[in-house]
Amino acid sequence: MFGPENAQSFLGMAVVIGICWALSENRRRFPWKLAIGAVVLQAILVAALFGLPALRAGLGGAGQVVDGLATSTQAGVAFVFGFLAGTPGQPYPLTNPAGLFVFAFRVLPVILVVCALAALLWHWRILKWITQGFGLIFEKTMGLRGPPALATAATIFMGQVEGPIFIRSYLPTLSRSELFMLITVGMSCVSGSTMVAYATILKGVLPNAAAHVLTASIISAPAGVLLARILVPREPETEQPQALEPEGDKVYDSTVDALIRGTSDGLAIVMNVGATLIVFVALVAMVNGILGMFPPIAGAPPSVERGLGVLFAPLAWTMGIPWHDAPTAGSLLGVKLVLTEFTAFIRMGAIPAGDMAERSRVIMTYALCGFANVASVGINLAGYSVLVPERRGEIVGMVWKAMMAGFLATCLTASVVGAMPNGLFGG
Repeated sequence: MFGPENAQSFLGMAVVIGICWALSENRRRFPWKLAIGAVVLQAILVAALFGLPALRAGLGGAGQVVDGLATSTQAGVAFVFGFLAGTPGQPYPLTNPAGLFVFAFRVLPVILVVCALAALLWHWRILKWITQGFGLIFEKTMGLRGPPALATAATIFMGQVEGPIFIRSYLPTLSRSELFMLITVGMSCVSGSTMVAYATILKGVLPNAAAHVLTASIISAPAGVLLARILVPREPETEQPQALEPEGDKVYDSTVDALIRGTSDGLAIVMNVGATLIVFVALVAMVNGILGMFPPIAGAPPSVERGLGVLFAPLAWTMGIPWHDAPTAGSLLGVKLVLTEFTAFIRMGAIPAGDMAERSRVIMTYALCGFANVASVGINLAGYSVLVPERRGEIVGMVWKAMMAGFLATCLTASVVGAMPNGLFGG
């Protein structure tokens, strides 16, 4: 049931928490109760979701939902782009069927459709009830005040900048610790639209990919709260209970209005994701071209990916990754940090099934499932500068630290998953 690899993962938890404690603004105020409670809460959620038959069946249904969304989306894409979408009817003989998977036609449109559905579910109050439910859980189990608890829950489903919109009027009054926590949680999780996109990328190489991606974003929120509290301890004298009055930023006039505005919001996200990937991948290619002029190292030319693999391989090993997979896993961690998690998921999805152990893929899915990357620093600066312009200077001083905390939060989540019984995810 348990093996040496599980002990590795316990080491990963200690390493991640230890790094944050060493960099804390006040090491004497380490939140012991929160640390134990957050890790235990993560473990309980994972055990319940994958161990209880009813919840496991519900997660299994997530895969069918993803397949249904992908199939329905492709119908719309094919109507607009024809055979370029990879549907049957290519006017040429196929020599490489795998080449039909084009990111722009197979993944980005899914984000568009899910954004429209999210707006519809919010208008019908379904998503709002779910968000408020999670907000209540975070408030009661992790000691958060009402507004930050609601924003934390909304971030899981709506995104790193969209979540705080729901408590916009409270942002100026939040303590520094609470504001840092919101930015960190935003980088620890992903949005509902990207969850489906990641599952679409991984479904061919990872069983129950949709279940893992959904679970990863939910359980990374407590990890983000914990590491944020360690790095910037709470300020009890300024964090008094506060009544929460619902915001009115997300109000739609009708079902059709929700679909139209959701589609418009999704288009902005799609354009942002596509443009970011083009620019960052191009920049890394330029750096690799420069590095390629140097002599080979260990029989291969130096590259950004190889350097990141060496840098993060030890961290990947502590999370429970076998050493033979650690350089590849470390490279994926580095790619996620520099090139966004989308690029990292695409690269992991391209690794043949036999070249990486399934356990390694499961752990890395949790480690990669977060918005903590260089591009998100700019996104958060731009977003919070609009939401709370009077605190822009304060945010500039903490956003890079929040990126590091968000990155380590997903590593903590991956370590918790790696420490779970080996047979939990099988079958």
